[in-house]
Amino acid sequence: METPLSDRIAVVSGASAGIGRAIALDLARLGARVVLNARRQDRLERLREEIGPARSALAPGDAADPKTVDGMLDVARTQFGRDADLVVVNAGRGLAGSVFTSDTSQWEEMIRTNLLGAALLMRSAAQRMVEAGPDPERGDDWLRSPRDIIVLGSTVGRHISPFSSMYGSTKFAVNSLAEALRREMAPRGIRVSLIEPGVVRSEFQQVAGYDPEGFGAFMRRIAPVLEPEDIARLVSFIVSQPAHVHINDAMIRAVRQEYP
Repeated sequence: METPLSDRIAVVSGASAGIGRAIALDLARLGARVVLNARRQDRLERLREEIGPARSALAPGDAADPKTVDGMLDVARTQFGRDADLVVVNAGRGLAGSVFTSDTSQWEEMIRTNLLGAALLMRSAAQRMVEAGPDPERGDDWLRSPRDIIVLGSTVGRHISPFSSMYGSTKFAVNSLAEALRREMAPRGIRVSLIEPGVVRSEFQQVAGYDPEGFGAFMRRIAPVLEPEDIARLVSFIVSQPAHVHINDAMIRAVRQEYP
């Protein structure tokens, strides 16, 4: 039986846990074939078994490394016979604290992952989608072939949070890059969509070094917070739209999260 994404080939960076894992599972559930990227290969292998080896492929590695970025897009072509038409720019990391209080030794790595890695994947995905066509400006029939680049931003990339301002600065940058790429790709029929989640329950908070007591109290105050599956449903909804429809900017929060 044909499913909404049965003709789509997807690449998901940062797919080993949290939002990326949930997105990969939901895209596969809807019929897409999925290339899975993350540093933790053991987790990717377990996810591949869950999705099914025939419908998934692995491209492990650092998503900020140009070779890994090219590699995950190459895997789509070699494993599934053509370039990906659905790329999810998800890999990233958090960092507790502000420009005044955060650990300066972690700034460079966070900027490399959240901004430079995201920009590389956005660029490479767009280049390949343009090269593969179709091109509306040539009169090609582009309406039969939706093409999507989904970029994961954050509410703190639009609403300044003094308590996570270094992390937020990378998401402000990613948000602007996504909108700039949307304007550049729109005439070619390529959809670039920015998704800005609020607080999502995952390992993100622990890895970022957030204070478990203070941030835990905040999460309890606004509970129930979002789950990764909530973001995945939004992604699936956006990429399932007809090719002429573009939901280009979506902010999603738990109902009781008033800020940021």
